[in-house]
Amino acid sequence: MQDFTEIAKEVFNIEANSILYLKEHLDENFNQIIDCILNLKGRLVITGVGKSGHIGAKIAATLASTGTPSFFIHPTEALHGDLGMLRQEDALLAISNSGESEEILRLIPVIQRRGILLIAMSGDKQSTLARKGDYFLNIFIQQEACPLQLAPTSSTTATLAMGDAIAIALMRARNFKPEDFALFHPGGSLGRKLLTKVKDVMVDKNLPIVSPKTNFKDLIIEMTSKKLGVCLVLDSHKLVGIITDGDLRRAITEGGFNALASEIMSVNPKVIESEMMAIEAEKFMVAHKIKELVVMQEGRVCGIVQLYDIGRI
Repeated sequence: MQDFTEIAKEVFNIEANSILYLKEHLDENFNQIIDCILNLKGRLVITGVGKSGHIGAKIAATLASTGTPSFFIHPTEALHGDLGMLRQEDALLAISNSGESEEILRLIPVIQRRGILLIAMSGDKQSTLARKGDYFLNIFIQQEACPLQLAPTSSTTATLAMGDAIAIALMRARNFKPEDFALFHPGGSLGRKLLTKVKDVMVDKNLPIVSPKTNFKDLIIEMTSKKLGVCLVLDSHKLVGIITDGDLRRAITEGGFNALASEIMSVNPKVIESEMMAIEAEKFMVAHKIKELVVMQEGRVCGIVQLYDIGRI
């Protein structure tokens, strides 16, 4: 069987070098385009045909999910009525590696007549699209990964990277936060975690609670019956410790069958406030290598949140 890994490595090198070439030749035009988009009162509409269209649709999706109102419009559909989706306060980002795609060029007179800003993204700075644009981003690449130099490969990778650079620059400029991301991704696991508070997933009924003087037998009964794998040790409603399965096993190993809860418990247990976000609780537990946190509200124990429950969100 032929080993194709060397071919794959060659493709990776060519496409990586294409992105590095973009980096080396990035100029003030990029800053001007970011400023233009930031100051838009409307949306950034993206268009492209063929492979550029597929990349354009992905760029639009990335922008829309990271705080920049954006959508993709196919140039052929635009010529047959979909241009009505554009408003004067919008800007059109047109992608064409050659800068001479007929469907794109046919849009330009209408765009200009309506006073809509045109951002041209092309691999040829002398192309019609580049010359007609109000702004220009050069996505020139030296070599396609395709051995025939026909199939868009390095050029689409470079275009995608430029789109990502635009999206991330706009995120930084807008100080886009995880909470903002969650609002645009409520259906995904990350979005749900970012929108869910600890109080929404904690166990707050039938909590396993013992006093410092609880004996070993009663401690086991309480922990087993509540099925959370922990016991909270409270003294006059004040949290003084926690007993985990690990604490219990150590006590059994050391023959502590006559021990009291106060002699087995771990003092100063990790706690979190009920209003904290679930994802913060998850990060905290992972960082401290623990599986549960005691939840507090106004200085009193109100529940237990477990890593497993957050993982199910």
